[in-house]
Amino acid sequence: MLFLGGLGAFGIADLPGELDILSNPAVLITAGVIYVVESFANKIPGIDSSWDAAHTFIRIPVGALLAAGAVTEIGESYPVAAALLLGGSVAAGSHATKAGARAAINASPESFTNWAASISEDVLVVGGLSLALFRPVVFFGFFLLFLVFAIWLLPKFWRMLQRLVTCLTGDGAASETALSASGTKGFSLSLNRRDPE
Repeated sequence: MLFLGGLGAFGIADLPGELDILSNPAVLITAGVIYVVESFANKIPGIDSSWDAAHTFIRIPVGALLAAGAVTEIGESYPVAAALLLGGSVAAGSHATKAGARAAINASPESFTNWAASISEDVLVVGGLSLALFRPVVFFGFFLLFLVFAIWLLPKFWRMLQRLVTCLTGDGAASETALSASGTKGFSLSLNRRDPE
């Protein structure tokens, strides 16, 4: 929102539909403050996953509303409804991919990966929005690649999450063996469990 609003405010891009509101100074200031807070939260292991969990209820509706706002000038209800559905679906898929990747990264003992992931996300957002506005055909190609990647990756994150929950709630030794034998190669998880006996 900050990047799009900034492009509109400086006259670099004409924002479509009802998205002109993003250029409002109050919206820009609010988005800037939230970006700074999120930038810090995304670099701290554990806090980033909590932040993602809380923003599940923000990012998906906002993605749907931004997509709908881009087509309101058409004046028909069906394109707006389709944009709401598609925007919400894409926002949900990208949010789930981000949150799942962060959960996997948090299994790593060092914090450098959190910083690298956070900076990479910022670069991808700016680059992706720039392509969407100025080179939409190129953006669409990368978008299709992202969809394929997300469809391949999300089931792996889901299985990893299921094994993690089993590991935390079930038989420790058997669950840790199952976790290490799962498709989460490259990630390690050490759990300090105290046997009550």
